[in-house]
Amino acid sequence: MGAGRRDGSDLLLELRVQPRASRSEFAGTFGDRLRVRLQAPPVDGRANAALVDFLADAFGVPRARVTIERGLSGRDKLVRIRGAAPLAQQMAELVGCA
Repeated sequence: MGAGRRDGSDLLLELRVQPRASRSEFAGTFGDRLRVRLQAPPVDGRANAALVDFLADAFGVPRARVTIERGLSGRDKLVRIRGAAPLAQQMAELVGCA
């Protein structure tokens, strides 16, 4: 099972987020989750906002299409990207879905 799955035209991602990293980046996997490192601290929702910005930029969608569905206060999150285009081959392999 991969870290991502399709729900119609939406992409659901299971993530493990590491705040206060030296830079924001995808960092492989953590079990069955995609690991994301973020520069932002986990204070006052800044890490969640940074995650939404990072994913919107990475998948080429507006911020409004990225929603944290589960895990607002924890490191493990379920994120929905509405209307995500098919993934590039490298990202599809990392995420585990097309």
